[in-house]
Amino acid sequence: MANQRIDLVGTRVGLREFTRDDLDGVYRIVGDERVTSHLAFDARTRDEAGSMLDEIMERARAEPRSEYHLAVTAKGESTSDEVVGFVRLGLTGVRAAKLGYAVAADHHGRGYATDTVRTVLGLAFGPLQRHRVSAAVGPDNAASRAVVQRTGFTREGVLRDHVFTNGAWRDSVLYSLLVDEWNARRG
Repeated sequence: MANQRIDLVGTRVGLREFTRDDLDGVYRIVGDERVTSHLAFDARTRDEAGSMLDEIMERARAEPRSEYHLAVTAKGESTSDEVVGFVRLGLTGVRAAKLGYAVAADHHGRGYATDTVRTVLGLAFGPLQRHRVSAAVGPDNAASRAVVQRTGFTREGVLRDHVFTNGAWRDSVLYSLLVDEWNARRG
């Protein structure tokens, strides 16, 4: 895919490229320890969130593009363009990708993460022609483990001391989904 803007629509969410206007939404996610306690980085200040957003937008212009870091918006809400989450597909290896996602704490439990993952997998296994997508989930993050299991991922094992976050090393549970498994679930 040449460097085209991404705009995807799921059942509950929309996925789109970030803009500078998304800083408040990004900060509500990455500045909230209720969310970042499950991510691979500590909570960020507003200035750090701004730098993160600038870097995301810069990498979106790279040729060739090595990641798709997209804003998640909630369909049908009065502020439907407001960022309620994000998703990242980092392209790695031979036709592989690493998946990461987060939803603002005030929007947990609405099915946004599951729909986000399903929607971005359509991009990964469709136009991006990935063979394998993996996700590393914190062992204490039951909600995220449920999301990847609901969307067809298989648990592969534990990555010991995988990330250093919140002042300590944390394991991650590794999951993966292959294109043939994705296609079988859809057909």
